[in-house]
Amino acid sequence: MNKLLRIIFSVYLLMTSFFLDAQKLDKPEVYYGINFGMTASQIYFSPSVNQNYLTGYNGGVIFRYIGDKSLGLQTELNFSQRGWKETDNLYTKQLNYIELPFLTHFNFGNKFRFFFNVGPKISYLISEKILTNNTNGATDYQYSKGVENPFDYGFCAGLGCLMNIKGQVFQLEGRGAYSVSNIFSDAKKDYFDYSNNLTASVNFSWLIQTQ
Repeated sequence: MNKLLRIIFSVYLLMTSFFLDAQKLDKPEVYYGINFGMTASQIYFSPSVNQNYLTGYNGGVIFRYIGDKSLGLQTELNFSQRGWKETDNLYTKQLNYIELPFLTHFNFGNKFRFFFNVGPKISYLISEKILTNNTNGATDYQYSKGVENPFDYGFCAGLGCLMNIKGQVFQLEGRGAYSVSNIFSDAKKDYFDYSNNLTASVNFSWLIQTQ
């Protein structure tokens, strides 16, 4: 796992370095906008916990800078609902995060474009809420503990398409995210070896091109 993460991070740094050396547009494109959509999430528990996907909301603001014909940088500030929903409607907990992705943005086309975003993200838990509890007083670790590590970090990648109509951009993106950090303590004495956020999302965005 650590080897894979090093490879992903190295590829991201390589793409970012390429962007810094390839700012070839005479007039870079700058965009500001908003995005909103839905999430479907689970927690990767080890030992495992049987789950279905928990749906929620996410959305926020976007800044995008394109300095090359098909390459740019994008950052966002989002509110994201995650968590887990155990099978048979046994237990559901919602986790509300503020997240900050730092993305390399690849695009292909002109007024109509396909694009690919990839990069790291950091998040911080602002609240948690039990939505369902039919455990009948069970004392399993995930029921008796709140989130122990509110700071969250990982990687995300997304595919989408957009239409630029006289400087107004309308886009749709599907994105997946994996958190390297655990929501519960992972010391040798603790029950869970892993408790990572796994999130998929679909977002609609509206951006305005300022130059």
